[in-house]
Amino acid sequence: MTTDDSVQVSVLGLGAMGTALAGALVESGYATTVWNRSAGKADGLVARGAVAAGTAGGAVRSSRVVVVCLLDHESVHEVLDPLAGELAGRTVINVTTTSPAHSRELAAWAERAGVAYLDGGVMATPSMIGRPGSSILYSGSADVFHECRPLLDVWGTSAYFGEDAGLASLYDLALLAGMYVMFAGFMHGAAMVAPAGVTAGEFAARAAPWLAAMTSTFDGLAEVVDGGDYTVDGQQSLTFSSLDDILAASSDQGIGTEAVAMVQRLIHRQIDAGHGEEGFARIIESIRQPG
Repeated sequence: MTTDDSVQVSVLGLGAMGTALAGALVESGYATTVWNRSAGKADGLVARGAVAAGTAGGAVRSSRVVVVCLLDHESVHEVLDPLAGELAGRTVINVTTTSPAHSRELAAWAERAGVAYLDGGVMATPSMIGRPGSSILYSGSADVFHECRPLLDVWGTSAYFGEDAGLASLYDLALLAGMYVMFAGFMHGAAMVAPAGVTAGEFAARAAPWLAAMTSTFDGLAEVVDGGDYTVDGQQSLTFSSLDDILAASSDQGIGTEAVAMVQRLIHRQIDAGHGEEGFARIIESIRQPG
């Protein structure tokens, strides 16, 4: 894919993700300027056709569109605050991982500075950028999203969630929550079978297709949750879902039970409240009403 190389883009931050984003822009024909705090990070990109700026200010002055991919919310302010005057009239696309509250705060900061602002959540690893399976979630300025859509689509499938700048971050972190809990469950299972001489690789070969198949139940669970009726037919009851056997077997194998015990607590809070014969999806009420 090639694009109009008169469209100039600057990328601030060349960690693994920033480098991947900048590299995809270069390969797609965008005139790309890059900047990073530490020297040397830009060398590979320069060899591919990017231009390295000596300062963040120099990078900002080089382009109308500025992509920000830094460590955290604080680092975004450290870099952008001194450049507020130079950013006025430009577009900032911030794909730094931040909380919804921080995303909204940055959008308000940008509005005061006269900066068009779009917030993004990257649902991909660096190696996935520009490849099938990569998706980026956006919220904030609709004008920026639509005007920059060709650029955004270079990185992956683009999804826009509206003017509330915090929504992309909210979706991002919610999806990551599901991912990390799944990873913890996989690690727990691998630890369970290890004392029996089963390698993590052998366990993964079994776990991957099983977990992938189980994702087909998400729609059904979601339908129950959205309907608010946990007594509809076809659900596995909370009483039947009790994880006592898993916890006992885990203890017998000499491993920690924290990952599974967390789910057991969610189940038993609903059982103790008299909902044992209702469906497993009801554990969302334990999450919605903590404590």
